[in-house]
Parts: sequence; C-alpha cells; structure tokens
Amino acid sequence: MTNPPSRVVAPLAFGDLQGCLTPFRALLAKANPSPDTPLWFAGDLVNRGPQSLETLRELMALGERAVAVLGNHDLHLLSVSAGIRKAKKDDTINTILSAPDAADLLHWVRHRPLAHWDQGMLMVHAGVLPQWDAALAMEAAEELQKALRRDDWKTTLAGLYGNAPARWSKDLTGIDRLRVTCNALTRMRFCDARGEMDFTVSGGLDSAPEGCMPWFDVPGRRTSDVTVVFGHWAALGLTLRKNVIGLDSGCVWGEKLSAVRLEADPYQRVLTQVPCESCRAVSGSGGGN
Repeated sequence: MTNPPSRVVAPLAFGDLQGCLTPFRALLAKANPSPDTPLWFAGDLVNRGPQSLETLRELMALGERAVAVLGNHDLHLLSVSAGIRKAKKDDTINTILSAPDAADLLHWVRHRPLAHWDQGMLMVHAGVLPQWDAALAMEAAEELQKALRRDDWKTTLAGLYGNAPARWSKDLTGIDRLRVTCNALTRMRFCDARGEMDFTVSGGLDSAPEGCMPWFDVPGRRTSDVTVVFGHWAALGLTLRKNVIGLDSGCVWGEKLSAVRLEADPYQRVLTQVPCESCRAVSGSGGGN
C-alpha cells in the first residue's frame, strides 16, 4: 500500500504589522490556522506601532513557521542601528535598539529574505518590476539578501539609499543593481509602462504621477501568471485580485489588520480582518517611502 500524497497547507499571509502586536494576536486567534499553517508576513514588521520590540520577539519565537520579508521600515531599523540613518520623531524602534537581546533581534531581521516564492505565489514587501518574471525577481532578491548578510553589510546598506537608477537593466552591476532591486522590492508603488519607478507620491490610485500607474497594472507585466502578495501601500488599501493581493489595510493608522489564506484557487481564498483603533500612530499619515 502506498501512502497518500501529503496535503499542501495553504499559507496565511498578514499585512504590515508595524509593531501592532495586540491586533496581530487577535487576528491570528480569529483566523485560527492549524498548527502546520505557514505564516507569511509581507514586511514592515516594526516601527510606528506601540509594540515593535514585543512584535519582533513574538515573530522570532515562531521559528521556521514564520516567513517574513524585509520592508522599508525593517531596513530603516537596521540603518539606525548601524549609524547610517538617524531615528525619526515618529519611530518606535528605540526599545529594540536598547533591548538586552538587541544583537539577536537585529541579526534575525538582517537575515530575513527580500522575496519569498512558494506554491506558485511570490511575496514581497512593495512590488515587482514589470520586466521581472518570478525567477528573475527571486534571483535579484537573493543577490541583495546575500549582500546584506555579509560582513560588510553596513557598506551595502548605506549604498541602497537614493532613487537612481530608477529603471532595471540587465547590464546594471554593483551597488546600482542592488539599489534598483531594493527600491522595487521595498519602496515601489508607481512606475511607467517601461518600468521606470516614481517615488514622488505615496497616495492612492488617484495620486498617480502623469504617465505612471500602479506597478501591478503595467501592461505585459511578466509576473501576471503568478500570484503576487505584497504590503507597503496603506493608501491603496486592501486589494484582492486573482493574481494580486495587497494586504496593507492601514492597521498602524487605526484602520484594520488583514490576513488572507492563500489557497491556490483564488475563489477559495479567505480574508480575515480585525480593527486597529488602539494601534493608531501618534502622527503622520498612511504615506511614506
């Protein structure tokens, strides 16, 4: 007698937590996934919410069950810890930096991936350049994450800031190539039909610069044949399409925290949400790069 094939468990993907531990716990309890369900996190694990330190510790304690990609706020945490950038007035990362286990926490963050591929789905924090297929997106992400795991990671991280080059080319090398990759995966919202990124606005669809569109609406986007899961864009709000799942529903701005069970069949995917009134950031809006 042969054993039946093992069941593939659909992941449960969460939007940006940003240190909102109480809503995360409530959402996890409400969704009630089985113990073998992979838990995916679309980046921006920390910052602006009230419990960044506790959130980071809780995700670390989940072990290999937690699959988290790096977001721009997570990279900001690393940059502040390395002395590359200064903390901003709305940051809530000082508790992490001053914690007795800070070195372990920062090591864990620095070793998270920039993209994750499984079950025909690609998870990133912000977006995927229209010139990339899933394989190239993972190749570019792996180049960057390897650079951030080397001994000279601070030099690499310092070189990632800036908006140029704004467009991918296979001929890019060195820090320019890594910067384009980082900007696409952790900051991008709008780009033009050629895939040139625009970082001048961070609002919703009605704020698109002239000639630009959301990265996922570019005609001929090469990842249109897979499901792309992302966060980052609170002003966009929850976005559920067959091949695009935007999960940042503005928890840290007092809106909702969202999770979607990522069944292969789009019509079987299940959305779960909880309110986040208690997690509203002290100031600011849903924008920011």
